[in-house]
Amino acid sequence: MKKKLKAVLFDMDGVLFDSMPYHSEAWHKVMKSHGLTLSREEAYMHEGRTGASTINIVFQRELGREATQEEIESIYQEKSVLFNSYPEAKPMPGAWELLQKVKKDGLIPMVVTGSGQLSLLERLEHNYPGMFHKELMVTAFDVKYGKPNPEPYLMALKKGGIKADEAVVVENAPLGVEAGHNAGIFTIAVNTGPLNGQVLLDAGADLLFPSMQALNDTWDMMTENDI
Repeated sequence: MKKKLKAVLFDMDGVLFDSMPYHSEAWHKVMKSHGLTLSREEAYMHEGRTGASTINIVFQRELGREATQEEIESIYQEKSVLFNSYPEAKPMPGAWELLQKVKKDGLIPMVVTGSGQLSLLERLEHNYPGMFHKELMVTAFDVKYGKPNPEPYLMALKKGGIKADEAVVVENAPLGVEAGHNAGIFTIAVNTGPLNGQVLLDAGADLLFPSMQALNDTWDMMTENDI
């Protein structure tokens, strides 16, 4: 592990919580109710974007125009209500153990998410007590562009007072990997969804693991060596 490493920047959905199946289902159903097509698998490809950006991509593709602000707010509200009607997303296996190791190594764990789902954001302290501090989080409420733009990770570096080579990103989504890579940060991908792992490598991942548990199992070995 790099000797000057100071922080580990974690995405939330699909990394800390096994919530992506619910997100993909909610996006699919809400778009279908509006006569629009967004498959469950495509939802994984858009993971990390702001809700407004995802809605606009579908509108531009299928209606040839951008969504109005009213349409964005209405559709995202419908999606949020449906998402919150599903069973509570469980913490991702291996995440708590990994966070404990990160803390033990004297590193700062930070959350960098494109999500604006308050139900999950409010559960971070309950499921991961003492790990994250709100002033060091970057969420959909903080950013203008969102992933794959490097803005969220650049903002995290600024909030943490750290440089790109002093951090590591842990992501599960192609757009999130691309954002971390574009921010110049060493980016670890964990393939916790249905996508082919090559998609994550093509997006710029420096390392690829099949799960958070696998990353946790390898963490000590990585900290003893350069990543």
